[in-house]
Amino acid sequence: MGVIKTALEIALEKTENVKSDKSSIGLFEAKQRGKKLANEFLAGDLDIAAELKKTPVSDKQSLIQGIFDVLITQIALPSGNEDEKKIEKLGKGLEVLLQPKESKEFSAMYKQLTQIYTQYLQESAQYEQMIRQQYAPKLRQKEEELSRRLGREVRIDPLQDPEFVAFYNQHMGTVKANYEPVVEQAREEARRMFGVDK
Repeated sequence: MGVIKTALEIALEKTENVKSDKSSIGLFEAKQRGKKLANEFLAGDLDIAAELKKTPVSDKQSLIQGIFDVLITQIALPSGNEDEKKIEKLGKGLEVLLQPKESKEFSAMYKQLTQIYTQYLQESAQYEQMIRQQYAPKLRQKEEELSRRLGREVRIDPLQDPEFVAFYNQHMGTVKANYEPVVEQAREEARRMFGVDK
């Protein structure tokens, strides 16, 4: 009968040939620091270029990768005009990470993307207005029916009406679906310029 080993003994046997690679740990930590810096950049006034200058050459590429990984995920359709500053800031942050040649190419591409964002916001606003107008008779009918039942005038906020919300989401989803491929293409272009396949 064989000797029964504890889980710890088995784990130690399996990992006895694995040695700690301090440089890998350092690169991982630099990448994590980059992700943290990217979030600070998006939330406040952090200067990415200044942080890169302070970073040792051995950690710089991992730090840049961490920043890039966070910023690239932020390329997305805006939810409203208030996102304009965030979009501009995001473009500048990504530009800092690229080599000069790619930076110019990215800048031109990102300028086109911001124009598409503006077009998306305008089209979304038009669709929203159209949806509200189209649904208005049905909403008035519901208000009148509720007013009759309750004996007092009732106003319904369209966004509190589940039927309107479903109707709204369906139609606005169509608009969004028309623009999502453009945003994904911009992310892919940024990855290509940065030298990341995915």
